[in-house]
Amino acid sequence: MTIEGIAQRAEVSAQSVYALFKSKTGILIELLDQSTFDTEYDDAVRRALSATDPETRLRLAAPIARQIHDAQSATFDLLRGAGVVAPELAKLEQQREGLRYERQERMIISLRDAGRLQPGLDQAAARDIFWMLTGRDVYRMLVRERSWSSQKYQDWLADSLVHSLLTPQRRRT
Repeated sequence: MTIEGIAQRAEVSAQSVYALFKSKTGILIELLDQSTFDTEYDDAVRRALSATDPETRLRLAAPIARQIHDAQSATFDLLRGAGVVAPELAKLEQQREGLRYERQERMIISLRDAGRLQPGLDQAAARDIFWMLTGRDVYRMLVRERSWSSQKYQDWLADSLVHSLLTPQRRRT
């Protein structure tokens, strides 16, 4: 579809579409953000960031990943397929993944600062594991290809994050 076609469908001028979104990629970015980043998402992120217990914080990351993937799953499948013929869409997916990776650093720093990272697991490796486990490919494989429910994925993800990244909490006697 062309910008002109989009403008006609929206009953605005093509210049208005260009002024607001700059390109078709700009439109897609806005659609992705609107489908994912609502007040429920903001509340979930706020709860996760305000949690002081590392295990609680990690477990709260699972529903955030689920919400993002539930909302964007079909769109990113389309992006991945379209990226073969439209390099700017492949680049958009890479940029979004890079941004997701950057934003996850804060979580790993909090686990490190709490002294709870698995022994022998450095900050870079922990961040890579967190990024991989919360990624859309894992979600796609389990939920879309293996027919897991979103809730089963979320529960598995929460457990996997805790077991992969955290040293067990010592019990007080």
